[in-house]
Amino acid sequence: MSSNSTTVTPEVASNSKVRVLFASLVGTTIEFFDFYIYATAAVLIFPHLFFPESSDSAAVLKSLATFAIAFIARPIGAAIFGHLGDRIGRKATLVAALLTMGISTVCIGLLPTYAQIGVVAPLLLALCRLGQGLGLGGEWSGAVLLATENAPEGKRAWYGMFPQLGAPIGFILATGSFLLLNAFMTEQDFMAWGWRIPFISSAILVLVGLYIRLKLHETPAFQKVLDKQKEVNIPVKVVFTKHLPMLILGTIAAICTFVVFYLTTVFALNWGTTKLGYERGAFLELQLIATLCFAAFIPVSAILAEKFGRKTTSIAVCVLSALFGLCFAPLLGSGNPVLVFLFLCLGLSIMGLTYGPIGTVLSEIFPTSVRYTGSALTFNLAGIFGASFAPYIATKLAESYGLGAVGLYLSLASILSLIAFLLIRETKHEDVNNQI
Repeated sequence: MSSNSTTVTPEVASNSKVRVLFASLVGTTIEFFDFYIYATAAVLIFPHLFFPESSDSAAVLKSLATFAIAFIARPIGAAIFGHLGDRIGRKATLVAALLTMGISTVCIGLLPTYAQIGVVAPLLLALCRLGQGLGLGGEWSGAVLLATENAPEGKRAWYGMFPQLGAPIGFILATGSFLLLNAFMTEQDFMAWGWRIPFISSAILVLVGLYIRLKLHETPAFQKVLDKQKEVNIPVKVVFTKHLPMLILGTIAAICTFVVFYLTTVFALNWGTTKLGYERGAFLELQLIATLCFAAFIPVSAILAEKFGRKTTSIAVCVLSALFGLCFAPLLGSGNPVLVFLFLCLGLSIMGLTYGPIGTVLSEIFPTSVRYTGSALTFNLAGIFGASFAPYIATKLAESYGLGAVGLYLSLASILSLIAFLLIRETKHEDVNNQI
């Protein structure tokens, strides 16, 4: 009987490739949908409903500060869920991360406003935002590992691209939902209760994600760790003591990804609707169409990473991003809708190119036994430095020194990431899933 059970184990542990790719995609789609509806609401809605006692500009800045909370929480979520992912497995951890994010998002849709309960309202908003950050801290890395650790040799960058596609899809769903609400209800109804609909409706998406993920088996790479009883007791300690150089370099390498995205979306939306005179619906439509460029260039970057290597591809994209920073003021500040649309398309195309391979890069620089923790920490620490205060910093720079300073901020972030990629080893030809 014992020999039979040994023979059966590999079959039980195998996953359908279609199911793997769909599960990694649907999870990040849900997670980023939840995240982006908050980003949109933080600019358009929350300043009025949760910070009405402040001036308009101060209310926006306070709202963006709650937006930043999630990025500070993400490394904590990365450490918690990374520990679970490297101790008990990818599958169970992914389910827990999805639930944490989903419940927090639904709760935001049910919150009373400042007019109803006073100062407690923004405090509860901050608490829910904290929950979103904890969940996302564990979600992204697990979804990437689910894809790459099930990938055949020579296809890791291509498989690792699928969870990344969840970002533009989630963004399209989030922006599309606000556009639909904007089209079918009055401003008064939207501000009174309509804004709650996307947050509450995310519960449906979470249930779909849970259904798919509960049908998965453990990844083959982590199963080898379990079979050899090589689980690490405290993965975060091992990452900091034995893999600190990769942790630092991976964090710096991912900064460009965050800065280019949040300047092109959250900052541009705020600046376009408050300073450039665009209507909310019109600017969201431009962003929605431009997001198709984001989605289109993610698979392009995966093909390039498989052909030329992760390192070479990422270095080239950092150069493009640095050059794009020089175009920031002439395009976004032009006052010409065509040039503004070109700005959004270029920015989100570069985002697709940098975002596509980053999951594969950050997962491949760590061994399997601490890969969940290592990749999660690098990505989410980069979120703190590259995204948490990026809209806030950009707004202050633009108000004080103009849009040219914001573009310079992007260029410097891109050069910083470029230097990190120069120091990271190429992993294209390494058998990383056998590195325990």
